[in-house]
Amino acid sequence: MRLRIVMIISLFLLVSCGKEDSAIPDVYVNYRFTDIEYQNGRNENLIYFVSGHGVAGLMIYKVSDGNYVAFDRCSTVNPEKRCAVISDESAFTVTDPCSGGKFSILDGAPAKAPATRALKQYDVSFISGSYTVIN
Repeated sequence: MRLRIVMIISLFLLVSCGKEDSAIPDVYVNYRFTDIEYQNGRNENLIYFVSGHGVAGLMIYKVSDGNYVAFDRCSTVNPEKRCAVISDESAFTVTDPCSGGKFSILDGAPAKAPATRALKQYDVSFISGSYTVIN
């Protein structure tokens, strides 16, 4: 009886330890910006896109005074393609141009299929007169 229990638990552990193949890779992010840089660099939908950081660049959005959110632009639909989301005509979503999936700019949540997973979010903190996006 004990052997059966050990075998069942072992089988369960082996089956449940599958590799998640659609996750955005972890990369080091440490990017600083100021309110002035955000104001000057944002597009018509108030999103600040930054190249060269994260997997496919960063997307920074000012939620309220002194409160920013930051996401990796890499879509979660097919992350191996490293397809960077782009701004929509709507001021509240961005689109993966490779799949057509949409994401909220407020929390990165999927807003339209085939997107089912939120964009990878980074922490934004205020340090010494500037904001820092880190992971």
